[in-house]
Amino acid sequence: MNNMKSYTNFTPKSPKGAKKGLRITCSTYRMAIKSLILSSLILAGIQSPLKAQMDQYSIPSWWFGAAAGANFNFYQGTTQQLNSDLTVPAAFHHGNGEGLYVAPLVEYYREHTRLGAMLQIGYDNRQGTFNQVISPCNCPADLSANISYLTVEPSLRFAPFKSNFYLYAGPRIAFNLDKSFSYQLKASSSVPGQAAGPVEKGDLSYMNKTLISMQIGAGYDIPLSSQHHRTQFVLSPFVSYQPYFGQDPRSIESLTVTTLRVGASIKFGRGRKIIAPAEIVAPVVKEAVVIDPEVQFTVNAPANIPVERRVKEIFPLRNYVFFNLGSDEIPDRYLLLKKDQVKDFKESQVDLFIPIRLTGRANRQMTVYYNVINILGDRMVRYPATTITLVGSSEKGPKDARKMAGSIKLYLTDVFGIDPSRISVEGLTKPKISSIVRGETDELVLRHEGDRRVSIESNSPVLLMEFQHGPDAPLYPVEIIAVKDAPLDSYITFNVEGGNNAFTSWSLEITDDKGNVQSFGPYSQEQVGIPGKSILGSRPEGQYKVTMIGHTKSGKTVTKDTSVHMVLWTPATSEEVLQFSILFEYDDSKAITIYEKYLTDIVTPKIPQGGTVVIHGYTDIIGNAAYNQILSLRRANDVRKIIEKSLATAGRSDVKFELYGFGADPNVSPFDNNNPEGRFYNRTVIIDLVPHM
Repeated sequence: MNNMKSYTNFTPKSPKGAKKGLRITCSTYRMAIKSLILSSLILAGIQSPLKAQMDQYSIPSWWFGAAAGANFNFYQGTTQQLNSDLTVPAAFHHGNGEGLYVAPLVEYYREHTRLGAMLQIGYDNRQGTFNQVISPCNCPADLSANISYLTVEPSLRFAPFKSNFYLYAGPRIAFNLDKSFSYQLKASSSVPGQAAGPVEKGDLSYMNKTLISMQIGAGYDIPLSSQHHRTQFVLSPFVSYQPYFGQDPRSIESLTVTTLRVGASIKFGRGRKIIAPAEIVAPVVKEAVVIDPEVQFTVNAPANIPVERRVKEIFPLRNYVFFNLGSDEIPDRYLLLKKDQVKDFKESQVDLFIPIRLTGRANRQMTVYYNVINILGDRMVRYPATTITLVGSSEKGPKDARKMAGSIKLYLTDVFGIDPSRISVEGLTKPKISSIVRGETDELVLRHEGDRRVSIESNSPVLLMEFQHGPDAPLYPVEIIAVKDAPLDSYITFNVEGGNNAFTSWSLEITDDKGNVQSFGPYSQEQVGIPGKSILGSRPEGQYKVTMIGHTKSGKTVTKDTSVHMVLWTPATSEEVLQFSILFEYDDSKAITIYEKYLTDIVTPKIPQGGTVVIHGYTDIIGNAAYNQILSLRRANDVRKIIEKSLATAGRSDVKFELYGFGADPNVSPFDNNNPEGRFYNRTVIIDLVPHM
């Protein structure tokens, strides 16, 4: 027997070492799984007493935790030369065994989506025992190997049914940690009295330090805590298959390892608080409630508010000039003066200069906005030390963007006589605050229209809104005085609490005492406000039957009836209302933080004693209608919290609040959504300060 040690006159020993190692590994694996499940139950138990707090939270997108499992390993191929010192007389071909797998993990996936990502980095044991072989001397031979790795396993996560069941697949990168073996040549049964050879232990040679292979698997997320907790826990049993290709432990011979892994992971994540719709307080409310197992239908019909409200509106001035797609000329909806008109232009009389193409609602405010370049020129003439930077953004690139900005600079220098050195020009492909978000593909034309613009940036305080500074600060607002139409607190509101979960849509049929029927809708949001005049017409008041018709997700129709007395709002006496506006960027409810000092130091001190603060939030039409309604209410809530905090600091408790979230409802949105200017101004919260009556 070449290259083989001779074994004679040895005391027989039972080859129990490898089997004992397997028992220890299995025991360790079972202990790890039991500990994982026990920890999950303890954590779920700790969460239970917190259910008294009924806040609702979203399903987390990011998850962190740990996984543990058993590797069922299957050896194939040929193994005979164990290292440079030992080549055994007979080759080993097949084997199997169990190994421990433990790893920390991180996962990302959004609720009700199919795609996500996973990453696990941990200890991966591939130990096993080969099937016994018979050597040429008719002696049985045993071989076991303990091979382990530090493994990195990034995977793509796919939930085919947008449910808790998911599949995953990805590469496996393994770095060798252990490569030990145990070998024994036993006594031949045909030679009486022959002793078994000793147990030979050592390290396998010619080991590949790094392996690159792949895996596929499946799992199922079992929630351990409800959405009433910010921190949520999930137990996820899983199984994965790691085929032999790429899993060649050694650079010689043909040994491969195929592994079936079975285990479970415990994961935790933190959800975002879901803000419930705020309670709306109306001056006088007649409420009729019909309760259903799924929805509650409520009609709020305010009594007449006999006042003519003269509004002094502090109108915010966006520092954007929007350009038409494909053009670098200033659009004709912006009013451009001639040189001889500049001497007559005054910011306080901007309503005398009306753009030719002005259409739609909110004409008064848009008259102001479409004079934004003239207002800027007038201010720069009055304050000769001021400087500005015009930053264009164009989907065609920086060169086209600079042309857009240059057209505004040319107008200011030629018509208003501004020194060109006071105006800098820059060009970008995409604005610093963009409406185009990666992964969102709906309404792309509207998003591109919003991004094709020139931003007016300045560090000159006299040009900017109070307490704002830096290049992104909006321009100083303009004061507008006008008579207000029927105020929001005169609207009749219809509430379908639980409608988002119960219905795909709902509509209204309103019948007067003569049997005339009016239809409104369909709606997807849970609250809708309709001006009394739209229902009553010229009638001063009337008794009406209101029928809510809901269409359930299962295709059924649910109706709810109630009756209510409605009174038409008519102006009589006069009162002055102050109105302020806060502007937001696309899909943003937290931008309100930049206005906190403005709300605290400018708006709150102007709230009259015993007055009412009416806060109403809006969005543009981009995006899902139900989400926009929630976003508008979230914006209004942010404003209310800041004002309430400021009032409490001042020791005031005499103010009432009314809160409305209208989303993108075209019936009540402040501006049209036909162009980017209107859409950007619809991303707003409007604040009315109403005196005590």
